[in-house]
Amino acid sequence: MATSSLPTHARVVIVGGGVMGVGLAYHLAHEGWGADTVLLEKGELTSGSTWHAAGQITHSTSSFSLGKCVDYNIGLYSGGLEAETGQAVTWHGCGSFRLAYDNDEMDWLRHTLSVGRTLGFNIDLVTPDQIAKLHPYYNLDGVIGALHTPDDGHVDPTNVTMAMAAGARELGAKIIRRCRATNIFKRGHEWVVETDQGTITCEHVVNAGGTYARQMGDWSGLQLPMTSMTHHYFVTDEVPEFRGLDTELPVIRDDKKVSGYIRMEQKKGLIGIYEKTNPNAVWLDECPWDYENWLFDPDYDRVMPWLENALDRMPIFADLGITRDVHGAISHPPDGNPLIGPAPGVENYWCCCGTQIGIGWGPGLTRELARWMVHGSADISMRDYDPRRFGEYATPEWQVIKAKEDYCLRHEIPFPHFNRLAGRPVKPSPLHDRLKEKGAVHEEVFGHERPRWFAPQGVEQRDHYSFRRNIVHDIVAAECAAVRERVGIQDISAFTKIEVYGPDAAALLDRLTANRLPQKIGGIALTHMLNRRGRIELETTVVKLAENRYYLVCAAFFENRLLDHLNAQRAEEDITITLRSDDWAALSLNGPRARDVLAQCTDAALDNASFKWLTAQQINVAGHPVWAFRMSYAGELGWELHIPRDHTLAVYDALWNAGRPHGMADYGSFAMNALRMEKGFKGASELTNEVTMAEANVLRFARTDKDYLGKSHTLNTDTRPWVCAYLSIDPDGVEDGHGGEAVLLNDDVVGSTASVAYGHSVGKILAFAYLKPHAALPGTNLSVLIAGEPRLARVLTEPAYDPQSLLPRTDSTQQAAE
Repeated sequence: MATSSLPTHARVVIVGGGVMGVGLAYHLAHEGWGADTVLLEKGELTSGSTWHAAGQITHSTSSFSLGKCVDYNIGLYSGGLEAETGQAVTWHGCGSFRLAYDNDEMDWLRHTLSVGRTLGFNIDLVTPDQIAKLHPYYNLDGVIGALHTPDDGHVDPTNVTMAMAAGARELGAKIIRRCRATNIFKRGHEWVVETDQGTITCEHVVNAGGTYARQMGDWSGLQLPMTSMTHHYFVTDEVPEFRGLDTELPVIRDDKKVSGYIRMEQKKGLIGIYEKTNPNAVWLDECPWDYENWLFDPDYDRVMPWLENALDRMPIFADLGITRDVHGAISHPPDGNPLIGPAPGVENYWCCCGTQIGIGWGPGLTRELARWMVHGSADISMRDYDPRRFGEYATPEWQVIKAKEDYCLRHEIPFPHFNRLAGRPVKPSPLHDRLKEKGAVHEEVFGHERPRWFAPQGVEQRDHYSFRRNIVHDIVAAECAAVRERVGIQDISAFTKIEVYGPDAAALLDRLTANRLPQKIGGIALTHMLNRRGRIELETTVVKLAENRYYLVCAAFFENRLLDHLNAQRAEEDITITLRSDDWAALSLNGPRARDVLAQCTDAALDNASFKWLTAQQINVAGHPVWAFRMSYAGELGWELHIPRDHTLAVYDALWNAGRPHGMADYGSFAMNALRMEKGFKGASELTNEVTMAEANVLRFARTDKDYLGKSHTLNTDTRPWVCAYLSIDPDGVEDGHGGEAVLLNDDVVGSTASVAYGHSVGKILAFAYLKPHAALPGTNLSVLIAGEPRLARVLTEPAYDPQSLLPRTDSTQQAAE
């Protein structure tokens, strides 16, 4: 029976009582919404995936945002939560090692070390001898080093959840057990949650349903992509060698040999395995509602190769029996990252689910979700966790394919730009097959296939992974040279493309954008949309196609975010919002010879007087109508061509044939990233929900003579904890960095890199970094920790390439003179 009566109304109703749901209730209470929050749990708290979690947590992460969460969580577990609530959480602060057997693994650990130094972690690289001193029982044959994180440990998942529940209740939150939700639907501006104990309405509803979350989304017409995958861990008999130990051995994470973890469980051994073949998905239709504390029978055949390796690595386990086998289901989204944030297309439906590592990530992520709900923005970048990063292409069948892929990658090296290939392509561009024939190596972004780089003859057409420079470095250099010296063409069809039109289109966009809207038909403006805290929701290009008709272009993965932002902020405006992303494709033509190439395919005049910089015209190219935008993210003379999808291949072929005599080349996103870094153009890694325009150092795009959402906060330069600086870094010819590296001033950490790329045109490593303001002053000498070693760096005062931006404005008379 219910432990307390169900109220009829609440500001927030959370459905699900695992570590995620309870963690959110706890943090909402700390943000001041405790008395307004109700949590419903169909059984007992922690009776789902939380109950059978092994409970490890580690600082060993190369994700800057997850690193912040992990550090906060360890602080809670190691004393903060018990001090607040009086409830013990059974923290074991034994530390941990992540082992490396080869240079690729060591490079990963060196990069992780730099990220950890940025965040102030107690973290270091150690030798096998140092490992053996702290863990004398592990077989270190073949091990060449490890990352040591002494403040790591493990915790009892149930105790943690119960302590947070106590903290939430103390601050007014209401937790109702044995109350199963049966439906969630919108009525007017409120959500209605039907349960077996009655009905409750609310302003905000939160899906924290764990393995039930996907089917709960179905109630509300939402497709929440995740799949339940089963994971094993085993507990051995008591280990004689453990009886006399005064301190607990560190957790071992052995990605190569064990594909999992090994630790002490009191005086027993515990082995956890993520097998790398034949992963097991369950409950493809739905998770049975009557399941509580559910486990599956062990499948020893599936995990045996890794279990045998584990026993070889811990020979003191080899002759012991297994006293407990735990084989339970855990949610895996398609990319492995949890779903934390608003569901797409609806207002005030929040996701707090899909978390495969709830103990490791949960409290920190739920703290950020609480801040998002209460204040309008989280304090870390949520791009990787925002549920709106998936679109309609994420069908149930595709979800299973990707979840299995993710499970098998759980203990693989997370190489930079790792390309997940399963279940693709789902949204190929009209040029996909043609470019693939020409050597394109594609990546997926919001379902779209986008070329990364093009394999020349003699180079295998596949991803080549490394933390160091490899064969791709020189290929990208050649693509950059083509754009800088001749002309390049790029498939940019993946961009989000949205039309906003109607009598009130200008009024809506004007109050949502920080920059001035284009005033003349054909005008182009780069602008930013903000939330009420003045932080950046997204950057978008706005083109005025006609009176009261605007065309918005932004990064592919912000498609749902842009649509939701427009719809959430519209009041009574008479407007129509139309998605064009799948109807229209786009090409980018850049380089000194771009005008010559385009002129052979159109009758339109392309000189500066006829076609000005940052203007748009509808022209015919190869007999097909296109919108041509004179702009260049590469910082060269160039045009973007936005084309009805069915005409794209014909337009591309015409341009390619016209470009042959000029040495035209295809180029991909890797070259584009290097080119934009040379020009000092910020991207999505810099322009996040955690920074204002002042902090991002883009106030030149923020007007002071008009009102817009978030204006007062974003213009505030007095309280900036950090500012985005543009750096040059000395190269060593081996490794250039990958983002997240620590930046130091006089040996003190003053920030971290957001984006890093080698500028082939200028011979320097270039980076954007968020730094303490005193360290971001132009000309300041710094060092950046790349691959574990400091490199000299300097804050630049202007773009490394064409600092006066003269090249994009090149006129036809100048070209003739050349």
